[in-house]
Amino acid sequence: MELECKCGEACLKNSEEILLEIDAAHSPCPICSTIKLKKFRPLKDQLNLDSINLQWGRCECGKRHMDLVMAHILKIMIREEIQDEKSKLRSSAVPLITPAYPLKNEPYLGDNSLIVLASKMNEKCAEIIYSEVSEVKGVLKGEINNTVGIKDFSSSPHVYDLLAGCDLRCDILSTPLGPIGIHKKQSQIHIEVPRQHSPKITSLSLFLKNNNLNSDFKVLDATCGPGTLGIFCLKAGADKVVFNDLWKPATTMTTFNLESNGFKVDFFDEKLENCKVSYGKNFEIYNVDIRKIDSFVEEKFDLCIIDPFPGVDSKEFVNATRKLAKKTLII
Repeated sequence: MELECKCGEACLKNSEEILLEIDAAHSPCPICSTIKLKKFRPLKDQLNLDSINLQWGRCECGKRHMDLVMAHILKIMIREEIQDEKSKLRSSAVPLITPAYPLKNEPYLGDNSLIVLASKMNEKCAEIIYSEVSEVKGVLKGEINNTVGIKDFSSSPHVYDLLAGCDLRCDILSTPLGPIGIHKKQSQIHIEVPRQHSPKITSLSLFLKNNNLNSDFKVLDATCGPGTLGIFCLKAGADKVVFNDLWKPATTMTTFNLESNGFKVDFFDEKLENCKVSYGKNFEIYNVDIRKIDSFVEEKFDLCIIDPFPGVDSKEFVNATRKLAKKTLII
């Protein structure tokens, strides 16, 4: 399977390739500017906005501090009357770095390394930001507190609006079995901030250890999202993992993430609905209502993983999968 982003650029990468570059990805060079701005103070009180131009604050190495990038973005938003002159960095837009991983220091950004999410934005302003600020890969409109995707069986899908550029980004997660790269179309997949130790991975790792699931076990990742937990199970020695999600963009991203983490995809059809959409040697991916999954799979599982959105009652998910697995882990 060829990893290819719909924007035509090399956005989808093998996780090993990303890891080779990641140490230097957001680190400054010896001569990078050390200018930092106060995020809760109006930008106009800290800078002469007229001085901010295309190359403002950018080092010879091609990077600049994220504060300077966000100041450039905010200047455009003020100029386009999306924000007022008293606006602050913290309240103007949310920076989503790619690739994202736990950082000890604030990042320095190069070209196409930032997706911007703003609650106040229009297409004209988004296009100006995308064309003028080279660090920006894409511009989204939406509320950070509104979860993207389908929360439960009775919910309607919620997405952010992609107004300019491309919104595909990658999170690098640290696990006891080595790092995992998780690609997401951020307008369609919920945002998670990479941590030094992922609570979800930690919970799953301890569960596998405490239940002696070391190899040749079968897993149903019932609400797989972009595939993080099921991929960890494959790395942990699972004989087979069945991924499932009701949200079509999630199963598409799961397919790409399996391939980018070294699990060969033998079949993939993004257009298929309500059925098996892809598979490989030791995994299958379904895009079905979990309450109907028993119509598609006949086998029994050693473990069913249920990872609902925050605030969603997991009871209906548990009832739907109760007969399919010996044990259930609710993340």
